[in-house]
Amino acid sequence: MRIVKSRGSEIFDIELEKDLLAKNRSLAKENRERLDRANILAIDIMGSIGSGKTSLIKAILKRIGMSNSVAVIAGDLTTTIDAERIEAEGARVIQVNTGKECHLDANLIHKALNRMELDGVKLLFIENVGNLICPGEFPLGAHKRLVITSVTEGPHTLMKHPYIFKEADVIVLNKIDLAKAMKVNPSQLERDAKKINPHVPFVKTNALSGMGISKIINALRLKT
Repeated sequence: MRIVKSRGSEIFDIELEKDLLAKNRSLAKENRERLDRANILAIDIMGSIGSGKTSLIKAILKRIGMSNSVAVIAGDLTTTIDAERIEAEGARVIQVNTGKECHLDANLIHKALNRMELDGVKLLFIENVGNLICPGEFPLGAHKRLVITSVTEGPHTLMKHPYIFKEADVIVLNKIDLAKAMKVNPSQLERDAKKINPHVPFVKTNALSGMGISKIINALRLKT
């Protein structure tokens, strides 16, 4: 089989891309400094559409019992569906609609922080736009990055999209209850994860039932 691989020098607008990524890193650093001054722990939640990002956040909120000191920035292209689901758990939520953009960036997070009431907030979840490609390249200033995938995405997801999993501090495999029906071997996905990022926790979950949520809380070192 012949494979064509792109090289940096062959990609259009490479100088513009470098400038954009550098500017994003600079703004992400400013966001981190602001969060540190406010003593707020920020966690970037990344994953595909339908992987269970919103359900995971809701499950954590129910378990940790500190909703009044939690804020959530919910990223989506056009809707407020996920933000409304999270808001029902009592967290402070602000919606960021990216339009046609496939990820959140540090500038959007900077704007969201300016519009949020952060007094008393100790924990900030950032629910990124559903995508396993672009978000990995755009740090937001979060202290930790969690990537969630699900067995419904098939048996090769991690090997097809390794770069975002390399950026993770925690990897979550969700909808584990559907593994048999989907003919997916969770142990193989765990082995794939260990090949890509061997030093981070890999947690199997069913976010709707609460299975594995305590392990995620421990992996993120959240207080309960």
